[in-house]
Amino acid sequence: MRVARIAQAGGPEAIEVVEVPTPQPGPKQVRVRVEAAGVNFIDVYHRTGLYPQPLPATLGLEGAGTVEATGAGSALRVGQRVAWSRVPGSYATHVIAGDDALVSVPDGVDAQHAAAAMLQGMTAHYLTRSTYPLGPGDVALVHAAAGGVGLLLCQMGRAAGARIIGTTSSAEKAELARAAGASEIIDYKTQDFAAEVKRMTSNIGASVVYDSVAKDTFAGSLGCLRPRGMLVLFGQSSGPIAAFDPKLLQAGSLFLTRPSLHHYTATRKELEQRAGDVLGAVKAGALELRIHAAIPLDRAGEAHRLLESRQTSGKLLLVP
Repeated sequence: MRVARIAQAGGPEAIEVVEVPTPQPGPKQVRVRVEAAGVNFIDVYHRTGLYPQPLPATLGLEGAGTVEATGAGSALRVGQRVAWSRVPGSYATHVIAGDDALVSVPDGVDAQHAAAAMLQGMTAHYLTRSTYPLGPGDVALVHAAAGGVGLLLCQMGRAAGARIIGTTSSAEKAELARAAGASEIIDYKTQDFAAEVKRMTSNIGASVVYDSVAKDTFAGSLGCLRPRGMLVLFGQSSGPIAAFDPKLLQAGSLFLTRPSLHHYTATRKELEQRAGDVLGAVKAGALELRIHAAIPLDRAGEAHRLLESRQTSGKLLLVP
């Protein structure tokens, strides 16, 4: 089998594709032939060492494919189509996964769309349904609104009846965010987004800010919240925020949270419910997934460069 891995932390050039022995599944495990692997910022954090892990390490957590072999006691069957959001080593032609990490892919959803839906789709789902459940009367600011998660947040927020304000960096991305459900767009390169949100809301502020940027947006995100509003930090594409005095939240009795998908899919029941909702919506055409590019596994470093450039709109995939 082939894997895209790092021997040491570094830039995109640290990723190398090598051949390794194809493993056999253990008890209650399966070997999956990977058909598409999702590229996410958490993979960048693993590559750079921001989130340290034992080395050498095969990157990737998300994907979709077909069960190729089963271990003793597995409830899955050879030929079954499955998807996942937290199986280490997914940048590969094959992965070993426990039954409990996999969900079935419904007929009518291909492997690329299944892979694109898992991590980002379930993230948008828990953010809008559980962390801050959106509803009519809410105003949500979505940073990077034309990104993979951003487009899904816009769609889910609009479906919940909330008013969505998105930040983007170009006219093309603004149109994508509008089509996904954002009623207003702020160009963060030329406009002060905090001041614009206050202007658009008659100086009241946003109910919630969904922020995957962190370092560059943190102060402004807090500054555009209404009293008792919530800042949801779910990524840090511009880098981690600096230490700050919690009294900063006192100005509006604000809430701050740094959630993780892991804690919102902690039980098998919750994983199946979230994945079922997202994949079901994709199948029904109620949730549109935009795939920016499907890049060969051998060019995994290029995929990371593209993601870090923040020029993408939608999902990046690797295809073995």
